[in-house]
Amino acid sequence: MSISLVIYSQESDLFEGPIFDTENNLLYFVSILNCLVYCYSPETKEILSVKLGSPTSNVYLTNETKIVLAASKKGFFEVNFNDLSAEFKFQIDIPDNMRYNDGIQDARGRYLIGTMGYPEVIEGMANVYSYSNDQSKILIKNTSISNGLVFTENDKTLYFIDTPTKKVAKYNYDIETGDAEFSEYIIEFKDNGSPDGMCCDNDGMLWIAEWGGSCVSQWNPKNGQRLRQIKLPHKNVTSCCFDKDNNLYVTTAKDETSPYSSGSGLFHIKLNNSQNYDTY
Repeated sequence: MSISLVIYSQESDLFEGPIFDTENNLLYFVSILNCLVYCYSPETKEILSVKLGSPTSNVYLTNETKIVLAASKKGFFEVNFNDLSAEFKFQIDIPDNMRYNDGIQDARGRYLIGTMGYPEVIEGMANVYSYSNDQSKILIKNTSISNGLVFTENDKTLYFIDTPTKKVAKYNYDIETGDAEFSEYIIEFKDNGSPDGMCCDNDGMLWIAEWGGSCVSQWNPKNGQRLRQIKLPHKNVTSCCFDKDNNLYVTTAKDETSPYSSGSGLFHIKLNNSQNYDTY
C-alpha cells in the first residue's frame, strides 16, 4: 500500500465530497467553506476550480464530460469545467440556518442530500431530502450532521451516517417510490473517531472516513466488524471514494483545535490485498 498527497492547501479548511467519474477518469471534490468545486485529472495532474456564492458541499455526476451538478447553500448549480461557468438549476426549501452536506443519486436519478446547521450545528433539526421532477420530500428526519450516504448494488439498502450518533444506520429503500424505512444500526464507533463520509467497495464492504480519528477504515456491514484501518497525517478525515482502479481518494479537513495543524488535503491511497492494519 502507498499513500500520496495529491493537493494540499493551507487556505482551505474543509475538503469534502470526492466523487470519481470512471468513464472520463476525473475526480471532483469540494472545499465547502471556500465555496469551491474542483475537477482533478489524475492523468494530466491538472486541477480546475469554480467558485460558487455560498458553502458548497456535494457533487453529482452527469452524462456530460466535465459538467457536474453541485449543491451549495444558495441552490444546485450546473458547473461546467469546459468553460469554468456555473448555472443555477434548482433549490430545495431548507431553513436559513441550514446548509447542505453529503449527498448521493439513486438509480432512478433522484438527488438525495443531507443538511446540517449553519453556521452552528443544531442538534436534531437537520434532515435528508430527496429531489426529483421538481419536487422534494424529507427522507430521513431529525438528524444533526447528515453525512455518508451509500446504496447497495441492488438498490434495496441505503446506509446513512448522522455523525454525532457515531453509528451507521441501515434503511430499507424502495427504488420505485424513493422511500426509506429505518431498519437497524449496523456499525458503532467506540474510539475517538466519528464516522463522516463513506463509500462501498466491490465486495460490499464500507469504507468510512473518521473525523477526529486520523484514518479511513473498512467495515463489514453484515456483522459490524472493522476489517482494516489506514492512518493519515490529518486528524479530521472527511470522505472517500474509489477510482477506476479500485484505489481510494480521501479528503481531509483542517484541525481547528490545533494552531499547528495543516490545512485540508486530498490523498490517493493505492491499496493492497493485506487485511492487516496499515499505518501511514
